[in-house]
Amino acid sequence: MYWVTPRHLAGDDGVLAERISGTLTDLGWRMWPTSRNSLLYVSSDGLRGAEWILAAYPFELGGLPVAWQMSARPYPDSALTEWNAYFTAGVPYEALTDFLLALDASDTPDAGLENAEAVLTGLTARGWLRDMDRPRTTATDPGFSTNVSLEILPPLIHDADPRDDLLGWQAWAEPVLGAPYLWCASFSASAPHELVAAFASSLAAPGPVPRRVLPEEAEDRLTVVRRA
Repeated sequence: MYWVTPRHLAGDDGVLAERISGTLTDLGWRMWPTSRNSLLYVSSDGLRGAEWILAAYPFELGGLPVAWQMSARPYPDSALTEWNAYFTAGVPYEALTDFLLALDASDTPDAGLENAEAVLTGLTARGWLRDMDRPRTTATDPGFSTNVSLEILPPLIHDADPRDDLLGWQAWAEPVLGAPYLWCASFSASAPHELVAAFASSLAAPGPVPRRVLPEEAEDRLTVVRRA
């Protein structure tokens, strides 16, 4: 067992499905297997959803398969979700857990109360740097390997607002410039900024995290604080 920093390059230890499924179960969300080989979790009030879709391999972000899709709807019987968030394999499970805890605790999961600045404020409070050219929309870690940015949405990111020129938060880790991404995340335009801020702030958390397996792409960028 290794204890490593930074969290945003630590990977998912190959247990992203188990860790997030355990969190959802502890929160009391119900689970159903689906006909497309996914696992669908729904909160007790029916307003929040999470689906493990890696086996279905629906699409990719940054060349990586999407593993988890999160969503919220205004009413339990609403046919359409208000927003969606997508996370590939490799994303640190601690950050996704904190996102889910914030989603579960939200009184208005389908609509945000904060503005976009909340995301960047949370990151800069933990030492991340605003982009010099786009200080109101983009921040990067001090090692310039991971970015959180408000961008034009990539294809297949579904939102209740059908316009195709909307901005949504995107996050990605690129341990080596020009090499494959370690993980990617994409939030549709209507995703509440405070929930994105919970994910981003967790990414930037300074403490070491435990890992049994270090991601090969980032091994040279990780600091092993101790071994157990």
